Amino acid sequence: MDTGTAGGRRSRLRPAARLLGRRCLVAVPTVVLVSLGVFAIAAASPFEPLAAHLGANYQSATQSQRDAVRAAYDLDQNWFQAWLSWWGHLLTGDLGWSTTRSQPVSDVIAERLPFTLGMASAALLSAAVISVVLGAVIGMRRGGFLDRCVTALAAMLAATPPFVVSLLLVSVFAVSLGAFPTSGARRPGDPYTVEGIVSHAVLPFIALTVSMIPWLLLTMRSAVVEAVASDAVRAARARGIGGWVLLRGHVVGVSVLPTLALLGTRLPELIAGAAIVETVFGWPGLAQALVDSAVALDFPLLAALAVGAAVLVLVGSALSDAAAVWLDPRIGMTA
Repeated sequence: MDTGTAGGRRSRLRPAARLLGRRCLVAVPTVVLVSLGVFAIAAASPFEPLAAHLGANYQSATQSQRDAVRAAYDLDQNWFQAWLSWWGHLLTGDLGWSTTRSQPVSDVIAERLPFTLGMASAALLSAAVISVVLGAVIGMRRGGFLDRCVTALAAMLAATPPFVVSLLLVSVFAVSLGAFPTSGARRPGDPYTVEGIVSHAVLPFIALTVSMIPWLLLTMRSAVVEAVASDAVRAARARGIGGWVLLRGHVVGVSVLPTLALLGTRLPELIAGAAIVETVFGWPGLAQALVDSAVALDFPLLAALAVGAAVLVLVGSALSDAAAVWLDPRIGMTA
């Protein structure tokens, strides 16, 4: 990197920092509204929380027993009171008690977050690398046989829900071939080991990676096609520059930016896809805890997971936009 480029990027640190500051100001009321919406929507749910708490004893329980359980778990509160109470505890550092897991919410998240975060991060990184490399190759050869095949496959995968991909992988590689375990992250009764986690993670990792590749790949391809048609690349070709030198020096740097920006805006789909894949494969992440908390109206756990997902989306979007502003002087985002 020459001195001029380094100096230009240093000068763009300030607008990138201003962008992050504005996003932080917007994020605070957004998170509050998201938490309010979670409690309101959960309260309107047709599920009966007592059924989850009492289980098989729900039908035989007397009214006094049901009232006692409601009082013990604060189920007699209306949703707005529960929301205010949750924020009051949160501001003191207490995430509350999960009634579905019978343990503090902080412990539930601490136990399950590494599985979800590790799986999602590895799949996102793999999908990004594959998409950038393959998208650059087919974009440079627009209209060729490889471009047509890869584009058609990406379009087909984009229209395929993650749970369909997951079920196909289970049917072929777990059930038919017996090459990988079908669910969980360890064998029943065994402790967690690196070898066990890795072997159980192969299929969900592939499913989640495949579900993220299409939109990243097609975005990268479109950006490369646009860059190849630009005046700068035409001038480089006129000077005799071509092949991988042209791709590395004049195309990839500009084309990666739209893909980078897309990573932040598509984080909700990553979270939704991870939840679906975890549920299909019984992966011990946060997905099952989220489903259970929604069914049982476990407000502390449900709110913590929903608000945490919202914060992750807001942070990812802000960082991707700030990185784009820092890398490309042509971008002038202000909010």
